[in-house]
Formats: sequence, C-alpha cells, structure tokens
Amino acid sequence: MTMTFKNIKTISPDQLKDLYLSVDWDSGNHPERLSQAIEGSDSVFTAWDGDKLVGLINVLSDGSIAAYVHYLLVRPEYQGEGIGKTLVDKVAEAYADCLHVVLVAYNEQIGFYEQCGFECPTNASPMFKTSLRI
Repeated sequence: MTMTFKNIKTISPDQLKDLYLSVDWDSGNHPERLSQAIEGSDSVFTAWDGDKLVGLINVLSDGSIAAYVHYLLVRPEYQGEGIGKTLVDKVAEAYADCLHVVLVAYNEQIGFYEQCGFECPTNASPMFKTSLRI
C-alpha cells in the first residue's frame, strides 16, 4: 500500500459520506453539508490509498491564536498504521505559529491524542449543542 497525503478541500460528497459512515459518524448522513464544511475549513489534510479516501483531518483557525481540529477520521481497516499520527503531525507543522491547537476527544481516543502531544486540562470540559447523535 502506498499512502498519499494531500492538503485539499475539494472532496466529493460521496467520498466524504463513505469515510464518515465507515467510522459510524452520524454526520456522514449529511454529505452535502459535510462537503460545505470541508470546503469552508482553513485546512484539510487527507490520506489516500489510490483514489480511496482513507483519512482526513480538518482545522478551523484564526491563523494566530487558535487552531481547532474539528475532525480526524481514519477508516477502521487502516487504523493502527500511523495515518492518524501523520495527519496530526501535518496540522502541528502547519499551525506551529498558533498559540493553541485545540480538539475535543472522545474518552476512548484520549490515549491516542496524548501520544500526539495533547494534554487534558483539569479546569475545562468540552461542551456541545448539537442535533447530531454523539
């Protein structure tokens, strides 16, 4: 397998739907909205196995103080191969001048993000107001 990494924001709604549903994310049921969200992101780094989208990370940022990692997804059959770590590294490099790189991790993913250099604050908690299933 030869993995290709790209910094692109134009991805077909069907490719996004397929990736998001592969990890059981409800937002995959809204491919047109996903496409708009991805195109509206500041940065989108992707991983491809040929023409198959296998991983994605997107960032919303003010370009100076904060960069927020909104999505990080890797297809289950590709997990454990370093793809997620490579995508996080690409964000860290691109936003090295930002004072904060922030994300919300589900509890079962905290260990992965700690290995990538993130820390859980003791004085803060993620909060959501959403119509999607979490």
